[in-house]
Parts: sequence; C-alpha cells; structure tokens
Amino acid sequence: MSGSRAVVLATGNRGKAAEIRNLLADVPVTILSLADLDLTLEVEETGATYAENALLKARAAAALAGEPVMADDSGIEVDALDGAPGIHSARFAGPNATDPENNSLLLRRLADIPDPHRRARFVCTAVLVDPRESGREEIICTGEWPGTIAHDLRGESGFGYDPLFLIPEQGRTVAELGEKYKQQHSHRARAFRALAPYLEALYRPEQ
Repeated sequence: MSGSRAVVLATGNRGKAAEIRNLLADVPVTILSLADLDLTLEVEETGATYAENALLKARAAAALAGEPVMADDSGIEVDALDGAPGIHSARFAGPNATDPENNSLLLRRLADIPDPHRRARFVCTAVLVDPRESGREEIICTGEWPGTIAHDLRGESGFGYDPLFLIPEQGRTVAELGEKYKQQHSHRARAFRALAPYLEALYRPEQ
C-alpha cells in the first residue's frame, strides 16, 4: 500500500469507515478501515481526554499499518452532571453497558432536572497521525454539537444517545431527524471535516 494516497481509519467497523468516506468524499485520498487491511487492533482507552484516547488508537494503528491513520473518540457531556458522562459515555452504566442501559441511567440521573438546565453537547475529537516521517506533527480537531436532553426516548434512527439528544431549533431528537441530517451536522462530521485540509496536504508535493 505504500506510495498510494491511502489513509487508514483506526476501526474495524466497515460501516463507520463508510460514514467517514462519505463525510470526506471531496478529499482525494482513499480511506481504508483496519478490516480492509485484514488488521485487528485492541487498544485500552486509558486516556483522560477524547484526544488522548483517539491518539492511543491512531498511534497503535499507525505502527501496524505504516501509513497515515485517523482515529476518533467521542461522548456526550451534560451540564447538569458537570460534563458527565464524557469520555465514559459508552460505559456510563457499566463496562459492558448497552445503549438502552446508558440511556436509562441518563434519564434517571436527570429525572428532576427542568428543561432550562438539561443542556448538553456531543463532542468528537478526530486525530491524524502520520508515521512515515519521524517528528511529523499529530493533528487534533474537535467538533461539538449542542443540544438538550429529552425527557423520554424519541425516534428510531441512529444509536447511542441519539434518541435522547434533542436539537432545540428542530424540536426533534437526532434519532427522529435521521442519518442524513446527522451526517450534515454531527459532532463527528464537524471534527472530521476540520481534518480535511490536513488530509489534502498529506500527499501534496513539497513546495
């Protein structure tokens, strides 16, 4: 693969890779998942921030693939919970928590919180690591998507906290708004689109 205009996404999930390809369709690089390369990667996310966790995954994948790698980490932050669950969003209700369990716990924690104080945001940090030259800068971009937490689950689309994350100007949750809207406005979309100029520069001849 060396010499190609390839960038590896540090995930074995082909669906997620397809989502990122769609977000970055205008960038002239080929985005490959670890599954596309028959590589597997297990990284313990021990970082204290989204950036630290994303970099752990990206550096490990770059060591395996030998090519530029993107990775991300994301979560939901609720003001009334002092920013929790944050980096622990996927494990909010326990190490092997399901989406319904996490959503149920969030609703219980916010049961007595009125609408004006249910503000929240989705946050995603996307990183780019290039192992081809020592000392090359690691790029970190963060996207935020503000909203509030609904009082009950609404909608069938999406995953995670989407059925609870209400977009005030739309009056609907992300799960009600659907994937097309999410692709255009999400925290992940904002973070990876911020990476686009750096991806374009990866294979640009030095001036």
